[in-house]
Amino acid sequence: MDVRRLSLDDLPACTDLAISRDWGAEEHKWRLLFAVGEVYGLDAPDGDGLASTTVLVRYGLDSAVASMVLTARRYERQGLAGRVMRHVLDQAGDRIVSLHATALGRPLYERLGFETVGRVDSCRGLFRGEPSGATRAATDADLDPIVELDAEVFQTDRAPLLRRMPAFHERLRVLERDGRIAGYGGAWRNGDYLVIGPVVAQDVDQARALIGDLATGWGVPVRLDLDTRQEELTAWARANGVDQGFPNALMVRGGRLPGDRSRLFTPFMVALG
Repeated sequence: MDVRRLSLDDLPACTDLAISRDWGAEEHKWRLLFAVGEVYGLDAPDGDGLASTTVLVRYGLDSAVASMVLTARRYERQGLAGRVMRHVLDQAGDRIVSLHATALGRPLYERLGFETVGRVDSCRGLFRGEPSGATRAATDADLDPIVELDAEVFQTDRAPLLRRMPAFHERLRVLERDGRIAGYGGAWRNGDYLVIGPVVAQDVDQARALIGDLATGWGVPVRLDLDTRQEELTAWARANGVDQGFPNALMVRGGRLPGDRSRLFTPFMVALG
């Protein structure tokens, strides 16, 4: 049984595995991961779907993100997740690799050389805040400046991912200062809730403005994946109804994450950083 590169033909098996682990189907998200990343898996020995999966998304020549580490319950504790993860790390080569880990997954990643460098609280709830009026809807002409701003903040090339935002997101907004884009953010549907991410801004006031304008008017719960070091923003989100959360550890292998992480207020999604 060898680890193999999966294709879109394997999407139903991926969503079936995710549903079986209570992650939800998340087909919209899986399709993006197939488009921008490399999806790997092990076929189940009994012939029934996939036994395990992992996704690798490369950014430029120096960094990558791993995600969607899933194993079928009937194959737990047989080393399959570690096997697929080691294959993914081999593919990543010398890149710095990051991931978000639940408490259940942390021991595996620590054995593979990952270190915890931060914590993200994934919070959900009906947003009760008001729109700021300080942002505007993004246009096609804004995409190049967004890519340039993102490269400045992350110090790596995420252009292939960002150029898919207009098709992937249901709402995309920018904030301008002195005639230049100073921040951007997006909102996308994931099942019965709305994910707010990414949000990149110069400071917490800009982040609140973007989140407020992205999160209002939907009538469904929103999800904010908030770095716990952003205490002011976390307190604001909880005061506005987004207060039911669970923790994820931000873990890194191979070096220090590049860029200015203080300007990243919510990730694109935890699967993509």
